[in-house]
Amino acid sequence: MNTADLGLPVDVPSTALFTDHYELTMLQAALKAGTAERRSVFEVFTRRLPNGRRYGVVAGTGRVLDAVENFRFDAGVLGFLRERRIVDDATLDWLAGYRFSGDIWGYPEGEVYFPGSPILRVEGSFAECVLLETVILSILNHDSAIAAAASRMASAAGDRPLIEMGARRTHELSAVAASRAAYVGGFASTSDLAAGFRYNIPTVGTSAHAFTLLHDCERDAFRAQVESMGRGTTLLVDTYDVTEAVRTAVEVAGPELGAVRIDSGDLLLVAHRVRQQLDELGARDTRIIVTSDLDEYAIASLAAAPVDAYGVGTQLVTGSGHPTASMVYKLVARAESADPKAPLKPVAKKSSGGKTSVGGRKWAARRLDEDGVAEAEVVGTGPVPAELADRQLLVELVKGGEIVGREPLDAARERHAATRAGLPLSAIQLSRGEPVLPTEYVHGRSGSQ
Repeated sequence: MNTADLGLPVDVPSTALFTDHYELTMLQAALKAGTAERRSVFEVFTRRLPNGRRYGVVAGTGRVLDAVENFRFDAGVLGFLRERRIVDDATLDWLAGYRFSGDIWGYPEGEVYFPGSPILRVEGSFAECVLLETVILSILNHDSAIAAAASRMASAAGDRPLIEMGARRTHELSAVAASRAAYVGGFASTSDLAAGFRYNIPTVGTSAHAFTLLHDCERDAFRAQVESMGRGTTLLVDTYDVTEAVRTAVEVAGPELGAVRIDSGDLLLVAHRVRQQLDELGARDTRIIVTSDLDEYAIASLAAAPVDAYGVGTQLVTGSGHPTASMVYKLVARAESADPKAPLKPVAKKSSGGKTSVGGRKWAARRLDEDGVAEAEVVGTGPVPAELADRQLLVELVKGGEIVGREPLDAARERHAATRAGLPLSAIQLSRGEPVLPTEYVHGRSGSQ
């Protein structure tokens, strides 16, 4: 397995320490109590969507699969745990042979979700499942938040392409994951070369203001760029005076100039003026790209502007105000003994304060109306109603410890576009509102599945 696929430095061979201290202390106590091998079911879900959001987007599934596959306690990791006395020798011996051997089912990447949706279901012994909690949540919470923001921006942009440009606004490894999630959510390309290298996402970029400032005059900068990159390049026109820069750009590159980029000012007003000027200069096919702290609301406000593409950075990689999806990883069922044939017993947290959960091993299906539009997210335990049998959402991702659910990133991107198109029209409204689909629970016997 190539650890670069995780956005990790190549000299970090294991994901086992992407976890919290208490995961290992729980393991130690369970081993001593004789409960560690009880068959267990954990589920990832969120109790609510971020305020005002109409749907969530599942992203990071492929990275989760890589993380699970690479969750190994090698000599260096075990040495660290021993030196810090985090767990005892018996637990270290158990960890030395750790390999996840259970099953994982989940919503396929790019699918949408709602409060209570069992986004991921992890089954195996308590010991092997509990260790995966933190790394799974860290990936899904981050990537799903970015993908949800990207999806809203893509809806606002319509057919106009979006460029992810947030690498300098977040941690260098988070930037790679954010580019991947943005691509799932609908972005067309990224400025981050690491993301292009690791995930085969198209990369774009030409020059910044520094390149213009380097030269003795704007004309010299434009000439140097055109001579290097060709007339189809994108010239940045707001370093000094936009009107003069556009005129110079067309004089240097001719009407074949590929695009101009505007990075400041009243984008709506400036875009109209630049479009008029380009047309008057004969550069009717020259595109206009706008950047400058855009979010979905700013993009929507430019819908009537003659803009051809948007570059988005800060607001995207911070989830446009919601940097986490608030997902949790909860034990929902467990056997009463270590006997592999022991039936599963539903369990659930019942404390006050809004942190309750629903016990039992769950399935999920999306009910459609007579026009084929989604009308409800149905979550249940026990048998799946016949009318929902072909609408189930969870797919098999890991079987007996073996990864079976890998797919190309473009498949997740295409799935999201198709899934979003199948939601009610109110899903793409940017105004605050409740989830576009209600979550309905169907309670049945969990049985001994």
